[in-house]
Amino acid sequence: MILFAGISTLSFGQGVTSANIAGLITDKSGEPLIGATVIAIHEPSGSQYGTATREDGRFNIPNVRIGGPYSITVSYVGYNTYQEKNIELSLGQTLQFRAKLGEESSLIEEVTVVSDKGSILSSERTGAGATIKKEMLEAMPTISRGLNDFLRFVPQSRSSSVASTAGSGVSFAGQDSRFNNLTIDGTIFNNSFGLASAPGGQTNSTPISLDAIEEIQVSLAPYDVRQGGFTGAGINAVTRSGTNKTQGSVFFSGRNQDYVGSNAAGTDVVTANFNVKQAGGRLGGAIIKNKLFYFVNYEQELRSDPSSSYLANRGTSGNNVTRVLASDLDALSAFLKTKFNYNTGAYEGFPLATESRKGLAKIDYNINQKNRLSVRFNYLKSFRDVTMSNSGVVSGNRSNNLFAMNFQNANYIINNDLYSGIVELNTILGSKMSNNLQFGYTANRDYRSSGGGVFPLVDILKDGTTYTSFGYEPFTANNILNTDTWQFKDDVTFYAGRHTITAGVNVETFKFDNTFTHTYYGQYVYNSLEDFYAAANGDASITTRRYALTYSALPGHALPTATTRASQPGIYIQDELNMMQDKFKLTYGLRLDMPIFGKTARNNPEVEGFTFQDAENKPLKLSTSKLPGAKILFSPRVGFNWDVKGDRSLQIRGGTGIFSGRPAFVWISNQVGNNGILTGSFTFNDTKNYPFSDNVEKYIPENATTPASYNIAVTDPNFKFPQLLRTNIGVDFKMPFGMVGTLEGIFSKNLNQIYYINANQEKATGSYSGADNRPTFPGLGLTSTAQNNALRIVDKITDAILLTNTNKGYTYSLTAQVQKQFAKNFFLNAAYNFGEAKDLMTAGSIAFSSWRDNPSLLGNNLQQLAFSDNDQRHRIIAGMYYKIPWSKFASTAFNLGLQSGNIGRATYIVNGDLNGDAQTSNDLMYIPTSSSEIQFEQYTVGSGASARTVTVDAQKAAFDKFIASSPYLSDNKGSYATRNGYLLPWLTTVDASITQDISVKVAGQRNTLQFRLDMVNLTNFINSDWGVATVTTTRNPLQFRSRNATTNQPVYRFTEISNALPTNATQTGSSLSDVWQIQLGVRYIFN
Repeated sequence: MILFAGISTLSFGQGVTSANIAGLITDKSGEPLIGATVIAIHEPSGSQYGTATREDGRFNIPNVRIGGPYSITVSYVGYNTYQEKNIELSLGQTLQFRAKLGEESSLIEEVTVVSDKGSILSSERTGAGATIKKEMLEAMPTISRGLNDFLRFVPQSRSSSVASTAGSGVSFAGQDSRFNNLTIDGTIFNNSFGLASAPGGQTNSTPISLDAIEEIQVSLAPYDVRQGGFTGAGINAVTRSGTNKTQGSVFFSGRNQDYVGSNAAGTDVVTANFNVKQAGGRLGGAIIKNKLFYFVNYEQELRSDPSSSYLANRGTSGNNVTRVLASDLDALSAFLKTKFNYNTGAYEGFPLATESRKGLAKIDYNINQKNRLSVRFNYLKSFRDVTMSNSGVVSGNRSNNLFAMNFQNANYIINNDLYSGIVELNTILGSKMSNNLQFGYTANRDYRSSGGGVFPLVDILKDGTTYTSFGYEPFTANNILNTDTWQFKDDVTFYAGRHTITAGVNVETFKFDNTFTHTYYGQYVYNSLEDFYAAANGDASITTRRYALTYSALPGHALPTATTRASQPGIYIQDELNMMQDKFKLTYGLRLDMPIFGKTARNNPEVEGFTFQDAENKPLKLSTSKLPGAKILFSPRVGFNWDVKGDRSLQIRGGTGIFSGRPAFVWISNQVGNNGILTGSFTFNDTKNYPFSDNVEKYIPENATTPASYNIAVTDPNFKFPQLLRTNIGVDFKMPFGMVGTLEGIFSKNLNQIYYINANQEKATGSYSGADNRPTFPGLGLTSTAQNNALRIVDKITDAILLTNTNKGYTYSLTAQVQKQFAKNFFLNAAYNFGEAKDLMTAGSIAFSSWRDNPSLLGNNLQQLAFSDNDQRHRIIAGMYYKIPWSKFASTAFNLGLQSGNIGRATYIVNGDLNGDAQTSNDLMYIPTSSSEIQFEQYTVGSGASARTVTVDAQKAAFDKFIASSPYLSDNKGSYATRNGYLLPWLTTVDASITQDISVKVAGQRNTLQFRLDMVNLTNFINSDWGVATVTTTRNPLQFRSRNATTNQPVYRFTEISNALPTNATQTGSSLSDVWQIQLGVRYIFN
């Protein structure tokens, strides 16, 4: 992760697709010239925009194409005509253009022009943000060619843990990455359901080609009320357009295991064979010169990775040879093919494929000087092979490891497809009014498929743990999510003297059809291969270790699809007022949004008859059919920009206001799908009542009924979309040697944030004795049915997860940045950011796990304020870009970027159910003053001749060393670990890119062949000890075993790692990110 030297810290209007020109035309005495003609021409396309000055000499030309160069011509009868050229416009920028015209008889020197060309010291800046132009996208180091490689370069950002690699999110200002609002050409482009941060997230695919993007804008604190739908950042990318000149490019790039380092601070990093190939192209030009333009783009990535390095046992030995006999797997595969005509696929040596294909087509039409129409369509088709889930396994793991191997067709394929279009019309309605109209539609189609035919899932054990698995992956059948998003937006802008008044409406409509049915084709577990063979051959006396099935409980066994509908109409009005001879600009406005949910939640009348309890142990009634009612979200905002000295050498800017975002709609869909009446399910252990059958419908009840027990997810009727109050203050100033400095501060206070409780969990009724005296729940010491009965308020309900709000939590960040543009081919930039983010929890996609997976001390219904998963404490970024033009036809460009800072946070928890709440990985660890303060038990590892005893004394001695090795643990002896309490050590990395251009002119057109090298973690390439992360050895060192009835204290084991008790809390990393990687590419450009 690095910062490229050329990212500008400008921030204008998110969601817009154009720029604006505004100004004042006077005579030499300062008197306004009424009716002067102002014409702006976008030279590459010939697009003309014109207007006349108003009574006060002011003019506005709104919604013009970004980029340039532009020429602006001012004419007035009896006065000199003036023209300024080579003007560039950025996304959302309002160019401030002033001219004093002399009379025709006067000398040309009397003409003066003051134009603000969008520098850092600009009247447009209020809150924090950044603009990334296409030149930066073309030069920055990247091997994934994804948006995140560039979004991470904003000082207030950090990588998100929601997803991984290209599908991962980037969080801003301490907020969840799913609270960003990603738009392309102003239309919604999020993964609104929330299973990833962007379309293509589950397939590790980028949703749009970098070659299609003209400019990206990131807004963290915009005080323009037109911008909504986020509490993190608004991210808007505008696509390229054609010009009068036919221009295009094609490229190819690739990498494999031969271009990866192998030494991470002395640890060998073994990278299995893989292959990545990227290719694409773009083409743009004019259909009708100066009038009608086209742009098209296509890109694909094909990747192949090994499924596993583990091998079946053929009598040989090795670190990757499993206990699973190749002869067993060969015989099993042949039997299944012969007996059931089921093809298992291979069990080793097969690849995992990832493919993505994306394209874009765009038409721009200059209808006339007052109207411009733009139409864009783009698509993404992507898939990724994924190994089967371990969820629901009896013991061990299904995925290939030293003890088990699964067959290829037991894995699954995840598909992320997208189709999106937008129509935009920009209209100038005279000199005092303009209009921007947008209509967009996006269809996301996410679904799973299997390489094998329909067949029950079968897990076969050996010596009590999983040995092999085959059949249909348990979560793949009918796993479908269809998302349809419509957006309508209309902004009308009025120009009245020093006022620019904007009023608008924005309507967003969402529909989600989600089907999720685990073990829909049944799951069988057998204690041995012999048991399975006998059962498959019809022996009804065989005991099935487990049989599980989920079925549709709807009439006729209809597909149990959960449909969620939501819409969010919004209206807004604001005034932009220029005062103090345009030295001070004040922007103030109000935005109103009103989320509305369709009545698609089904009613389970049985639930309405139960009484649950809230987090304060008060009686609570729940309903599966009542989604939150319509509520108006008020978002008032005010921002300012003050040119202190009147010469743009010092400006103070900032603002405050409320920002309203969207939740991940999966949180609402959880209620629609988890109501106890869509599906039924049952699980039986050690049974003879369900002999094996390849007929997946054999045990579906003829008259489907709701199950004997079930879970529900419900939403607080008063639930509100995420909201926060965000205040920003910034100072930009000129420094010696032409440098520009920035000091920035952002503070955000949660008003409505996500919070979950389990309304069916009994409160804590006891506590431990001694130093660790945490509360305990009625389930402590109990198991299975007895524990369930003790913990559940309503015995029939396994859990009742309530989605509600909290106002607890805040974030802040302090940033210092210096930038200098030395020359056209040389740029330097450096920034430091200090931040803090605290909240109560981070929500996942499933209601129960969102409640369960946030460690706590008092119980998960009573979360305490702690560091957020999105906390980014220290971050230093610096970059340099340098281009050497050897001649008119050859140049070399170097790009270096550095990032240094903390790489995240960690939580120390106890392995096991320490407090008796039936959850095994959510109890924060007590950090003893010494090992004598807690109790250990002696245990034996191994068996037979290799058996050895791990004594209590050995555990105490090792645990003391483990605590002493960690500054965090040592400094917090005698207290409880907190969620995300451990700040991981610093990591410094440098990335680099080198491009070599060789050009030649053919028929007057420049043709360029470009060779490119991108290197991630150049630091490690220079020195193998550099660029290597420090990671935790284990985050759950203590395993809870029991409660000592005499002392009323917990008894633990200090868990071995690799057959030894750990004595160091940290170790150096040894993953792919800890070593250097290189990608090579070639590109042909004609322009």
